[in-house]
Amino acid sequence: MVRFVTPLLLASLSVSAFAAQKCNSSSQCKEEKYPCCSQYGECGTGAYCLGGCDPLASFSLDSCAPMPVCESKTYTWENLDNAVTQDKYLGNASAADWTYSGKEVKTEDGNLIMTMPANSVGTLFANNHYVWYGKVSGKFKSSRGKGVVTAFILLSDVKDEIDYEWVGADLTTVQTNYYWQGVLDWHNSGNITVDGEDTFNDWHTYEIDWTPEKVDWIVDGSVHRTLKKADTYNETSKQYEFPQTPARLQMSLWPAGQASNAQGTIDWAGGEIDWKSEDIEESGYYYATVGEVSVKCYDAPSDAKKTGDKAYIYANSAAMESDISITDNSTILASLGATGLDMDLGADKSSSSSSSASNSIPTGSGGSGGMSGDNTSSDSGSGTSTADGSETSTSGFTQGSSTQDSGAAGQNERVLRGSLFGVLVALVVLVTL
Repeated sequence: MVRFVTPLLLASLSVSAFAAQKCNSSSQCKEEKYPCCSQYGECGTGAYCLGGCDPLASFSLDSCAPMPVCESKTYTWENLDNAVTQDKYLGNASAADWTYSGKEVKTEDGNLIMTMPANSVGTLFANNHYVWYGKVSGKFKSSRGKGVVTAFILLSDVKDEIDYEWVGADLTTVQTNYYWQGVLDWHNSGNITVDGEDTFNDWHTYEIDWTPEKVDWIVDGSVHRTLKKADTYNETSKQYEFPQTPARLQMSLWPAGQASNAQGTIDWAGGEIDWKSEDIEESGYYYATVGEVSVKCYDAPSDAKKTGDKAYIYANSAAMESDISITDNSTILASLGATGLDMDLGADKSSSSSSSASNSIPTGSGGSGGMSGDNTSSDSGSGTSTADGSETSTSGFTQGSSTQDSGAAGQNERVLRGSLFGVLVALVVLVTL
């Protein structure tokens, strides 16, 4: 039932005069008024309840909006007509395939250019359709330079994750990794040597082939790494620690070598970023080039609970494969004041531009991977901007954690604070909405 509210009440739901409550899987959002825990570990409404909303850290499982089902599609980059900034997206994945953030995001010669100008937090593109098993493919030229990281990942809202990452200090290798519900395990990583001159100058095609039984990492048509679900069984917990929940495809360029990051992150990235490098001096930014990207959806598990074909939802807080249902639930919020608990709130003021505030459009601090706040996960991140290139984030963006430590960090801490997504380590870049 649609609830009619005054503009003043709607504003009270979407504008916060105080800092948003922090949230994670052990400290859920406490107020029904701001029930959704964003990817960056803060409670709010509107876009907080869409892509990246963590149901395990929210007020309740149904606080987050249902997730648009997978769509098989090939994406090219003649323009950005199929992409919108986060403040313009209310859950209609049929109207916009991607949400993005970043300065000077552009297309050129049919390719997407993800950029990172000096002292910025880079670029993040997230597909609005969730993949629940399938094959994703991307043609990439990575960025280059110490401290600069390019990422191509699948990331679920409960922080199952499958990664490719390119560290700009090493242009002969792409790093791979996976996570289950954000649990940190550095042994999950593996490197792939890439043929050719280097990953910056040469095009290569990177694929993730994800089924209920295994994950293959494929470069230029050759399988270089395989993870079998059978090998992830935990005898103690009696469960498979294998990525198994609907995930969004995310692509990003982020500053792992930002001086404010944990030392372990900086060391992993090859050192601090040189903001006066050749690319900065000649182009005005670091950049990664993205060609054709494709998604091929696989059938849902044969025993999946199915009452429709429009949206995925979590039916149980265990957040395993068997806890996902496919429904006909709407994925679209009526306003930035709406939540999964009341999708129609503000329907009489349905313009997505009618409210914009710190607790309805989530932002994070540049990072990497799937975690945020105190959650545990991994890495791959990016920026925040309006369509005209001005930044909209209050503190950057991430695919992951927004915590930071001034001391040195080990490899696991690099994953934990890795700049998602210091998804996902915080940057100290402050940007106005």
